[in-house]
Amino acid sequence: MAKAGHAWSRAAAAQGEAEEGEDPLDARIARSGCLEQHRRLQECMAERQDWRRCQEEVRAFGACMARRQQRER
Repeated sequence: MAKAGHAWSRAAAAQGEAEEGEDPLDARIARSGCLEQHRRLQECMAERQDWRRCQEEVRAFGACMARRQQRER
């Protein structure tokens, strides 16, 4: 399965703007240590097409990001 990028980066590319390298948001998530939770959330969203049906994944990603923010403080 191909990895989906973020809608805003696809929109920018569609408008003719050069897309250089990795999506900046994807890179930031990878550095956060929450890439696996983000991947699961993206897969759930692609399958179910409704974030409300992906609450377990939303909570897991949010908890991971919150832990990351706590470590940074």
